[in-house]
Amino acid sequence: MKGLWGNRDFRLLWTGETTSMLGSMVASTALPLVAVLTLQASTFQVGVLTAVAWLPWLVVGLPAGAWVDRLPKRPVMLVCNTVSMAVFGSVPAVAAFGVLTMPYLLGAALLGGTAKVFFSLAYRAYLPALVGQDELLGANAKIQGSESATQVAGPGLAGLLAQAFGPVSGILADAVSFGISVLCVRAIRVRETVVPLERTPLRSQIAEGLRFVAGDRYLRSMMAFAAASNLALTGYTSIQIVFLSRTLGAGPGLVGLVLASAATGGVLGAMLAARLGARFGAARAFLLCEAFAAPMMLLGPLAGPGAGLVLFVLADFGVCAGVVASNVLTATFRQRYCPPELFGRITSSASLVAYGTIPLAGVLGGALGEAIGVRETLWVAAVLLIAALPLLAPYRKLRDFPVRAAGRPPRRQPLPL
Repeated sequence: MKGLWGNRDFRLLWTGETTSMLGSMVASTALPLVAVLTLQASTFQVGVLTAVAWLPWLVVGLPAGAWVDRLPKRPVMLVCNTVSMAVFGSVPAVAAFGVLTMPYLLGAALLGGTAKVFFSLAYRAYLPALVGQDELLGANAKIQGSESATQVAGPGLAGLLAQAFGPVSGILADAVSFGISVLCVRAIRVRETVVPLERTPLRSQIAEGLRFVAGDRYLRSMMAFAAASNLALTGYTSIQIVFLSRTLGAGPGLVGLVLASAATGGVLGAMLAARLGARFGAARAFLLCEAFAAPMMLLGPLAGPGAGLVLFVLADFGVCAGVVASNVLTATFRQRYCPPELFGRITSSASLVAYGTIPLAGVLGGALGEAIGVRETLWVAAVLLIAALPLLAPYRKLRDFPVRAAGRPPRRQPLPL
């Protein structure tokens, strides 16, 4: 067997995604650095910047899922990456003329976030067309592993670029990465089969996805937990650069180094996900990962200047390891469990709730940071993540995730004797 690395189309997808994810991770640090250092934004404005990038999931998430189910996925991905390249490429151009403003930066984040909604839905549905069912876990692990590696390299690279050429240079790097991704996706040969949908109104097609998620206890539980955990995690990350740069006095280079060091946990999590699933069962491994990540976040607010930054690194390292391993396991579960013809609508329905809390978290993180203090807000986020764990109760008696064959009801994997 040729394996995943022998699959030319998977290699192209992986290369394009890894490159664009590296650019996006550079931009995720560069955007708030531009806001803080160049535009002198307030803590609340930095939180809003995080919020607007995720707001499109609330506004266009549901219809996007229905549209993606109707369309070939590869052209959708190409259009989205082209739009993202143009949007983020415009920011350094505007900055070069000295007219960059906070509203323009917010607008770029909003448009880029809209493109990401469509791309994410299309990409998740497209991956099973490139690899076999038995290779999905490995494919997700490789993509999550490379994403975690970019989370290591991205903040450090953003810090170096900001130190050498100014914060806006990181956003230019993001635009270039989207251009490379466009070239890779264009070269993919596989054309997936699009299942024709019945000629029913868009509203009815959206409702079908909503009913599926609402009526399935496993998807419903995972969606509720994702919403609560995203509220906590985004509230935490939306102000972490403010915490590091203003509360702890770290410069741009050190901020990048701290975030890069912490993100190595994600690489470890991606490497261990398949092994944990084989050893304990996928559902049990998922619960173990989340139960490990939540209390680790309590170390973050204890961090201090200088050597005290080690506590912040340990906190983020543990959270990244647990969350990334969990994401590998749950992404594979959904791709195997959900009917392909409904996948976009199921994903967008769950994402409406799961990602819908992210804009709220960005605003709340910034508002609480100004109202009660940045360190105190980190404590609130950490406690909230721990409090969300009971939402995963339906998985506690399972060893492996349930499996759904096309057109058949889900069945539970038997517990070992």
